[in-house]
Amino acid sequence: MRHPESRDPCVAIALHDVSPATWRECAVLLEMLDGVGAAPLSLLVVPDYHFKAPVLADRAFRNAMDARVERGDELVLHGMHHVDTEPPPRTLRGYVERRLLTRAEGEFAALPVEAAAARLAHGIDLFKTLGWPLHGFVPPAWLASEASRTALTRCGHPFTYMTVRSGIFRLPDWRFERTANLCYSPDSALRRLFSRLAIRTELRRASHTSLLRISLHPQDAREPMVLAHWRRLVAAAIATRRAVTKHAWVASLEGPVEASRQVPEGGSRDRACVDVASVRAAS
Repeated sequence: MRHPESRDPCVAIALHDVSPATWRECAVLLEMLDGVGAAPLSLLVVPDYHFKAPVLADRAFRNAMDARVERGDELVLHGMHHVDTEPPPRTLRGYVERRLLTRAEGEFAALPVEAAAARLAHGIDLFKTLGWPLHGFVPPAWLASEASRTALTRCGHPFTYMTVRSGIFRLPDWRFERTANLCYSPDSALRRLFSRLAIRTELRRASHTSLLRISLHPQDAREPMVLAHWRRLVAAAIATRRAVTKHAWVASLEGPVEASRQVPEGGSRDRACVDVASVRAAS
């Protein structure tokens, strides 16, 4: 049996927060990715972004997604609303994760089982209605409570993976595969600097991992320097690694691997981008 890290190096390029509400910025990023020949992609679709952009109400968006599926891209369920609607956290850690770093967008960070199950069911039904194949689930901000994980296990849909900031869980057995992951926090000059340092650290880590993940977000399109940096990073990655969807990479793993003894905690987008330990290691 081959360990996943001995496999040919791959890169999975994911565009997060894909929605009618974010489509203009997503289209800019997709144009960049198409321009450098990055394919296939994993597109993380939010069924009703911030309760104001239902996918079913936007035919043009649905047609655009159909076209991406036709060209070989994967559509992934990315929460339901991308908003954390649960009561405010009571601990400092909870506040930092759910409010400060994620801007209250970690939808599945604190959901009880019943609520998580209902939102998963709505998302699954949407994909079935539209005829979109569905293999993966990525919780917004990469945060999923234990109750949310329980709901995912019980949902009845044959998901093959769930992604967190540090890697991918192979379902249904929750076997964890650690990956390298590049992403940006582009909102300020300081965050962009920290992101570049964290990316440098992750690229060093990527030399020891089978899968490099490149995680783009709509706000990345707002900063020309960030967009240009992504273009260089993506071009370099696909020159040395085989581009795959997340589902294809998970499906390619042969046989069971040793399960992680400790389930990694969910992380926020900004924790992944502006991880103090990573920044110190890179500096």
